[in-house]
Amino acid sequence: MAYYRCVGDVPRTRHTQHRDPQGRLYREELMGEEGFSSDSSLLYHRGVPSAIVASEVWELPDQARHANHPLRPRHLRLHELSTGPDAVTDRRLVLGNHDVRLAYVVTGTAPSAYYRNAIGDECVFVEAGSGVVETVFGVLPYRAGDYVLVPRATTHRWRPAEPSRLYCIEASGHVAPPRRYLSRYGQLLEHAPYSERDLHGPTEPLVVEGGDGGGGGDGGDGVEVLVKHRTSAGIVGSRLVHDTHPFDVVGWDGCLYPYTFNVEDFMPITGKVHQPPPVHQVFEGHNFVVCNFLPRKVDYHELAVPVPYYHSNVDSDEVMFYVAGDYEARKGSGIGLGSISLHPGGHPHGPQPEAIEASLGAERFEESAVMVDTFAPLELGEGGLACEDPAYAWSWAGGPRT
Repeated sequence: MAYYRCVGDVPRTRHTQHRDPQGRLYREELMGEEGFSSDSSLLYHRGVPSAIVASEVWELPDQARHANHPLRPRHLRLHELSTGPDAVTDRRLVLGNHDVRLAYVVTGTAPSAYYRNAIGDECVFVEAGSGVVETVFGVLPYRAGDYVLVPRATTHRWRPAEPSRLYCIEASGHVAPPRRYLSRYGQLLEHAPYSERDLHGPTEPLVVEGGDGGGGGDGGDGVEVLVKHRTSAGIVGSRLVHDTHPFDVVGWDGCLYPYTFNVEDFMPITGKVHQPPPVHQVFEGHNFVVCNFLPRKVDYHELAVPVPYYHSNVDSDEVMFYVAGDYEARKGSGIGLGSISLHPGGHPHGPQPEAIEASLGAERFEESAVMVDTFAPLELGEGGLACEDPAYAWSWAGGPRT
């Protein structure tokens, strides 16, 4: 995160005694990135955050990945993908590589399991629905159009108020605003398409007294937290039972915390001729970027071609998730709301041929999409294979050669 926050009850001087009204010492925890060399926060617990009473294996959903070979563009229909109702345990892997994994889930209204991703940050886009995410830092309300940014190793759970469609971008490192948007001291600059006031973190602590009210341990027998972590063999899961409730933080301060950002607060950048995808960037991670394409005025040159020119992803795979509106460049391809397109490195792509002429003279596009560009090849997960449209690869040519 780019700026400091202080929430709840913290001592005047860090790393000093901090006691409750009865004189009991709070336990200070430093939660920091990259050893002690990057952003961090100090959390003050009633209990001992490292006290666990049991540990066993959590069998993760299928994490197998299958190479995009032979090479072809792909169309995946996420709205045809059935999932279970838990926002954590029922995610289905759609695409992934060693740097980032894209998963999808349609929740019910029951709270998810308590969860901690110890592999990397999570950037979850809320396609539809609303609710709250309870975290060790406090509560984050969410709504449609939100990105929910959860730092690595943050204990949290989802509590949907209504069924929610979640597009989960799980990093193997950290996710942050692009460096080119930031001053050397971390402030979002004037040319950035959003500012700090658009980022919404917890405003007060969440301290659970006794039982948790469902969805996990009872506060007396311990509280179960599912942890996704790494071994030399790859990604694995463990069930840790904490001796006391993890939501026992009375206060915290620092520059590392979960937050939400809604696409309504993103200010699209447009130009006289068609602008390249980096102007739509919203976040970046190690070896990938996140962009959003939103309703906007389009190019104003008298000979402008509003839809994208054909382009080759020389260094990256491009994944577009179509969220709302009418995506002009894809007309005639079969792509609609809830679709994902994968255009891999080594293959040129662009609009459907008939969409180019149809776009001439347009002054505005009413479309919303989330794009993830990766710099390592993406492979298909079991969820992606389950909802693929096999005809998409041939849509520019009108069908396959037989």
